Amino acid sequence: MGSGKTVVGALAAQRANAPFFDLDHLVEDKAGMSIAEIFATHSEDAFRAFEKETLTTVLKPDSVVALGGGVVLDDDNWRLISRNAMTVFLDVPFETIWERIRDLPGRPLITSRTEPEVRALYEARRPRYEEATHTVDGKQPAGALADEVLKLWSA
Repeated sequence: MGSGKTVVGALAAQRANAPFFDLDHLVEDKAGMSIAEIFATHSEDAFRAFEKETLTTVLKPDSVVALGGGVVLDDDNWRLISRNAMTVFLDVPFETIWERIRDLPGRPLITSRTEPEVRALYEARRPRYEEATHTVDGKQPAGALADEVLKLWSA
């Protein structure tokens, strides 16, 4: 949710010469519609089902995956991710996240929600994010974050 997962993941993968997968983009490809359209024409549950099905195809050795902010909340997904990947939580202050996402279209979980409501969603998710193998200070520039992720990956 606006932490920079896609940008940092893509940079880390490029620098490591590794495949990069963005789970949200793969779900959109599989569904043939945007995430916002999936939510609008089906439901969040339908999106989560696409997400769960797609997740099993991207967790490959020596690849970098940007996961959607909600995929880790499902305990089965989290077990699968934890068993098959090194996980990194990009710890970004909510205020920074809000500045990045508040005016972006196509984010159905924040559309029509107030800042306090989105903050509550973030705070509800944060305990799971903190279960990641590693936490990095997400206030750094994307390139520095990618370098830090690569150091953790090669350790």
